[in-house]
Amino acid sequence: MSKLESTDLGSTGANASRIGFGGAPAGLTNYLDPFSPVDVGQRDGVIAAIGRAVEVGINYFDTAAAYGTGESEKIFGEGLAAAGIREMRDDLYVATKVSHNEDDPRASLERSLENLRLDVIDLVQVHGTTYTPEARDQTMRRGGTLEVLEQARDEGLIRHIGFTTEDQNPPVYEFIASGRFDVMQTCYNLVFQHTYEPTRPFGSIYEADKAGMGVVTMRSLTASVFQRWMGAVRPDDEFDYSPALLQFVLSNNLIDVALVGMRTPEEVDKNIAVLNDMAGRIDLNGLHEKFV
Repeated sequence: MSKLESTDLGSTGANASRIGFGGAPAGLTNYLDPFSPVDVGQRDGVIAAIGRAVEVGINYFDTAAAYGTGESEKIFGEGLAAAGIREMRDDLYVATKVSHNEDDPRASLERSLENLRLDVIDLVQVHGTTYTPEARDQTMRRGGTLEVLEQARDEGLIRHIGFTTEDQNPPVYEFIASGRFDVMQTCYNLVFQHTYEPTRPFGSIYEADKAGMGVVTMRSLTASVFQRWMGAVRPDDEFDYSPALLQFVLSNNLIDVALVGMRTPEEVDKNIAVLNDMAGRIDLNGLHEKFV
């Protein structure tokens, strides 16, 4: 296992590679590109990618029960087992999620443990997009999702607790202020910058960092929004913008881990090359400067 650029994951005590292996493309059918998690050849490609990721030093792996009704977790479980996770358990950080509206969070967690072939999961996150007041209450109420996860942590089944969000409405700030979460995973990239506004400064990323939480990004490459837009306005442009999009996120020092979905070893190597290209980093404060 090689050594990559890494950072402390908030106050968890874990050290995480700045690129994380995102699990949505491993479990969701036709997510962004044609793909089936039950196609043996494509599934084997993801398993090989996981093995390559471990080999080159990626140690943060993020999946969810909702990604293909457990298929992503199963692929991660198989891939990490083949990569030797039992022999390097303390070096690898595995995260999954329990849906915020799950009727039986404990049962979901137990399925995740089985799918991932683990006795303990490093991080389990409440899986949400935009938290309505009702979703907030289901998460935070007595006997709710968060309390179930805290009980599982006390039992030694999980190490840390987080939440995911694609918004920064009031419940997100309530979650941060509660002090009960260790990690926030949020949407942040060149197109969606609302969670980090450096000119004020303002945003949930700032607040999570001040609270000592780890900060992880989803949609780091814009989930193809930028690429599709460029394809529409510049149909003859064959330039690959993905490295620049990833460098944008990596240039933010408040971001601990940028998640990237990878389905082949070649994609892993491509993203590692970007991570190692320190000359590609940009000055975000200068980028946002309004006056010359």
